[in-house]
Parts: sequence; C-alpha cells; structure tokens
Amino acid sequence: MSRIRQPAVAGLFYPADPEELHTMIQGFLAQAAGDGTPPKAIIAPHAGYIYSGPVAASIYARLQSLRGRIQRVVLLGPSHRVGFEGLALSSADFFRTPLGDVPLDAVARQQLASLPQVRVRDEAHLLEHSLEVHLPFLQEVLGEFSLVPLVVGDASAEEVDAVLELLWGGAETLVVVSSDLSHYHSYDRAREMDRDTSQAIEELRYRDLDYDDACGRNPVRGLLLAADRHGLGGHTVDLRNSGDTAGPRDRVVGYGAYLFR
Repeated sequence: MSRIRQPAVAGLFYPADPEELHTMIQGFLAQAAGDGTPPKAIIAPHAGYIYSGPVAASIYARLQSLRGRIQRVVLLGPSHRVGFEGLALSSADFFRTPLGDVPLDAVARQQLASLPQVRVRDEAHLLEHSLEVHLPFLQEVLGEFSLVPLVVGDASAEEVDAVLELLWGGAETLVVVSSDLSHYHSYDRAREMDRDTSQAIEELRYRDLDYDDACGRNPVRGLLLAADRHGLGGHTVDLRNSGDTAGPRDRVVGYGAYLFR
C-alpha cells in the first residue's frame, strides 16, 4: 500500500478546491512574464498565495517551456515546526495536493542515504508548508515529474551543497529552494533589507546571509555555493513584500524570486 503525505495547508495557504486552485494559479501566471532562457535552479517564496503567489508566479512562469522536459524536482525548504540537525527526507511514496499526487524519487532517496547529514524524518514533513505550497505551482507548469523533498534544519552551506551535488543531474533536474525574506519590519526597512539580500543572492555571497535576511537562509546558502561551483549566475526576477500584495505596511514579510542559469 502506498504511503501518502497528505496536504497540511490546503484551504489555509491556498485553495483546497482543485478548480479554484487551478484558476488562481493560472491567473497569477497570466500576469507574469515568461520569457528568457529557462533556469537550472530557482528560489521562490512560500507564504499564503494571496501574499506571495504573484511573486512565486513571476518565476514559475519562466518554467512553462520546460513542461515535458523536467523529470525530477529537488525541492528544499526550511523547517518551521521541528528542530533538527541536517536535512530531512520523507518515507512517503507520494505527496498529495488538491491537483493530484506527486511521486517521490525512490532512487534519489537511496542515494542520499550515503550522506550523514540526511535522515528520514517524517515528523519534519507532516505539517511543513515551505515545500507543500510549491507543489501546485510545479504541477501546473511542469505537468508530471518526480520529487525529492528535503526539509532543511540546522545545516551548513557545505552540507546542503553536498546534497545538491549528488542530485544535480542534467537538464532533466530542476532545483527549487523555498524561502521568504525579512520578517515583520516596517515597509521601508524591509525594502532596504531585501534589496541587500537580493544583491548578496545575485552575487552568490552565501556567507553574507544572516538569520534575519531570509527564513530559508540554510538551503539558500547551499544553493548559492552550488551555483558558484557550477558557474551559474544569479538574477532577481521579482522583489516585493506583503505590503505590496495583500497586507498592511507596518509589519511586512519580504518575498523574492530568483533564477540561476
């Protein structure tokens, strides 16, 4: 019998009704530009869709030409609910969303068993939203693909980089890192902080990302190290915050979308 990781935030962060979810995502994508060479890796935000959906769509729109070409997505995001060292795999066979089930890459799970920083920790995945909110976007733009979901705890850039190197693959593999930016500052202060963070991301300066810069700083730092080693350049596609989308401007959360190619 297949083991299925059920959605934890459907109906909270995004619609639980499949048709409503499809319509919302397609609406976001229709407002985003999708031109340019497709990336090898991206960073996108993971808040509720009314807040970060337009920013996420700005990068996912650029993946639409990869439909039918991407066979595997390596998806990394920070842990919000469970504290642990290293990176957490899931023992599930599928991750479910209102749009259907996404199969996990069993071969990749076996490969990752050789790395000491990676362990199966289902409790880290059970209620975690940082990976889940990306799956409907990926399903809409890519169609069918296999998934390697990794929740990142207290892990160094080098530990994340080693995981990415093992799974880097070729044109069939896409790397997605989930991260929001600054949290709960004033609108103007957030814009200033997020501009500095975006510059560090573009310049692959992973050591310059601190605790307050991005909630997904650990997977982001690992991706920047990997991008540098593979000769990729970082580019900011979109940079906004919740004060620009659907929230007040006294305490905002920053959202950035970045590509690496």
